[in-house]
Amino acid sequence: MDNLSVKSLNVLLKIAALFLAFWLIYFMVGSRLDTIAERVYNNANYIPISQKMKDLECLTKNIYWEAAHEPVAGKIAVAQVTLNRVESEDFADSVCGVVYEKNVFYQKVVCQFSWYCENNHKIKPVNKAMWNESKEVATKVLFEDLRLPSLTEAIYYHADYVNPKWKKPKIEKIGRHIFYKESQK
Repeated sequence: MDNLSVKSLNVLLKIAALFLAFWLIYFMVGSRLDTIAERVYNNANYIPISQKMKDLECLTKNIYWEAAHEPVAGKIAVAQVTLNRVESEDFADSVCGVVYEKNVFYQKVVCQFSWYCENNHKIKPVNKAMWNESKEVATKVLFEDLRLPSLTEAIYYHADYVNPKWKKPKIEKIGRHIFYKESQK
């Protein structure tokens, strides 16, 4: 073989080796990515970002309309009750589902959160600073797991100027809201 043929053969062998290496890496990495993606998409806790953003909007509205004038701890508490309800079997399984949930008692429609039945959801927030604070709290509670340790079991609350005559165990009062857990069944 002449020198040119040997060089050509070496170049072809190097190209073939590079192609084989590339092919192996591509399929190995690709199959690992497929496995990772499959785990993510099959994970029951996977929530698309579009749903997370809807949840953020719903939680922000709930904090704003329920607790805009409350201290930050009161805003966190309202958000935490909302998320505690999401985790409970007795309520809807999403933030927006809980916020907009309605029930019928004695032929009367009752909202889980009074502002929704009062049609405040159709009104734009009037206090931008309070809206921004509500959104900041919603973000921290929803995405950073900010919680009040005393309210891990809180499912219900009401303002201190009403008396629903609940026979539920009282947990704590924060601002103008009194928080309760579910009665033992």
